[in-house]
Amino acid sequence: MRKVYLDRSELIGAICVNVEDAEVILTGITIFPMSAHDKNEEYQQFASDYDIQFIFDDDIPHVEFFTVPHVDIIAKDSKGGFVGTVYQQCDLESDAPICYINRDLECFIISENVEDFLSNIGTWQDNLKPYDKIIVYRSKAEAETELEFIDLSV
Repeated sequence: MRKVYLDRSELIGAICVNVEDAEVILTGITIFPMSAHDKNEEYQQFASDYDIQFIFDDDIPHVEFFTVPHVDIIAKDSKGGFVGTVYQQCDLESDAPICYINRDLECFIISENVEDFLSNIGTWQDNLKPYDKIIVYRSKAEAETELEFIDLSV
């Protein structure tokens, strides 16, 4: 079956796309930050103890890469890497895998879901395993040289 790609980072909210005789794969990076009003000592403790800096709306990082499939960034670390959920927005009930993309654009799996990640957060950096289910490009333009994208701007 033919695969076509849709950049999720350009879309807000829910979307349904059906392409006859093709599998539609969501791509790109999204960041849905928490409200700065929710910052508290617990989040500061995650940063201090585990080098996990969750993303808040008063300090949204600029991400300079593009993923296939879609990754929703939830945190960063002091080494220039990002933590995110694969193929869906993060929430505590999510069963989406948690990945880590380092500053060299190498991708690793951290855990199978958010609950597992949070219960093992103290050792997350020791649990990194190479993850070949995500392709990390330097830009969407680079991805477009290899993949067929759907253009929804009509």
